[in-house]
Amino acid sequence: MRKNIVAGNWKMNTTLEEGVELANNVNALLKDTKANCEVIVCVPFTHLTSVNAVIEPELVKMGAENCSEHEKGAYTGEVSAAMVKSTGADYVILGHSERRQYFGENNEQLLKKTQLALANGLKPIFCVGEVLEERENGSYNDVVKSQVEALFSLSPDDFSKIVIAYEPVWAIGTGKTATAEQAQDMHAHIRKVVEEKYGKEIADNTSILYGGSCKPSNAKELFAKPDVDGGLIGGASLKAEDFLGIVEAFN
Repeated sequence: MRKNIVAGNWKMNTTLEEGVELANNVNALLKDTKANCEVIVCVPFTHLTSVNAVIEPELVKMGAENCSEHEKGAYTGEVSAAMVKSTGADYVILGHSERRQYFGENNEQLLKKTQLALANGLKPIFCVGEVLEERENGSYNDVVKSQVEALFSLSPDDFSKIVIAYEPVWAIGTGKTATAEQAQDMHAHIRKVVEEKYGKEIADNTSILYGGSCKPSNAKELFAKPDVDGGLIGGASLKAEDFLGIVEAFN
């Protein structure tokens, strides 16, 4: 049975003090509710150790927002998968649309990052998604398929540790919104792509999260879809009450 997951992606927000306070608030709110999903906060590198000290692992897991494609060495400013793991993190976001768009990350790099994350005991939240031009010209299924296929050199055992997050990049900051039906269609497509490579059992057990403007007001409708297993939450994860409202969509 695949996991339902609500993961917060804080991006480049909060100072260390603000981040610890936010993590504390999330932890406190989760104490008072029965979460019917796994809850994760993915925080800036600078926050990892301090956030890990204030969250209770049975209530909330912690992840990083990225890691290097290099194991170690003379890469000033980079943070390795081993470093991330040493902070107590369980997860790492890889291939986020912002990393692909602003930092030029490609499929080859992302495979290396994924392999290093897995080798260090981290569970990758691997992001895929199409931009507006690809949505409008009808190539979106092929684009997302090729992004998922970037991982297809992984063994079945390794791939089974991956969480996939679908980001309709065209619906982020454009004024356009993806409907719950559009989200379901793409999630079902991703699951089919995985099934064709790794078989039905692994496909059925792969959690696929929705990463496009998920809020307390639309989370229940999205999560009710059969192939939507939760969300990768941006802005709404920066307010503990809003984040909890999304978690409660599974109740």
